[in-house]
Formats: sequence, C-alpha cells, structure tokens
Amino acid sequence: MSRSRWHMSEVDGALIVARRSPAHFDVAAKTLIEGGADLRKSRVAHQVRQDMWRALQSLRGLAPVVRVVAQGEDLEITAGGMIAGRFPKHDSEARIQAVLDNPDNRARWVRFAKRRS
Repeated sequence: MSRSRWHMSEVDGALIVARRSPAHFDVAAKTLIEGGADLRKSRVAHQVRQDMWRALQSLRGLAPVVRVVAQGEDLEITAGGMIAGRFPKHDSEARIQAVLDNPDNRARWVRFAKRRS
C-alpha cells in the first residue's frame, strides 16, 4: 500500500494541493469554471495536477501546486508550482494555460468532481 506524498491544506476557503510544504508559485496560470462552486475541490485539484504534470514532466525541478477556491458560483483554479533552478517561465506558463483551457480536460474535471464515492 502506498502513501500519498501530496500535501493538502485549506487556507481561507482555498484548497491547496502541493508536493512540498509550504507551497508557493514560481510559475502559474489561472482559469475559471463557471458554475463550478459545487464541485469537489480535491477531485478537481488532483485532476488538474495530473494533467499539468503530464504537460510539464520534462521540466526539471518542478514541484506542482494547484489552488482551487470558490468565487461566488464559480471555481477559480490556479495551477503551477515551485521550480528549482532556471526555467523558461513564459513557455511554462503557456503550457499550463493550454492544459487549463483545454475543453476536453475541463469537461473531464467536471465529470470526475461530480461523482459520488
């Protein structure tokens, strides 16, 4: 049986999932899921983290961070992370934004976060 090595914390209503604690963003991109405030934040955060990791796994020193917070009826997602060493910030942020803006990803996140377990 494996143990999760992800840190989950809630700060001011925002759920933060990070590889290292305390978490901060050296690189980040944001999106909003309209009408998503009722979704399970932890499920959305882990799905975003997995997709972001797939897109950036070649980026050495990346420790992913995802922040999910309800903003009224919407769900705001900030994805990115901490990076040890030099990295192409603009390119990294563009790749994260592409993951966040992908309609197939977004539909899957919503479906997964609505499931009951």
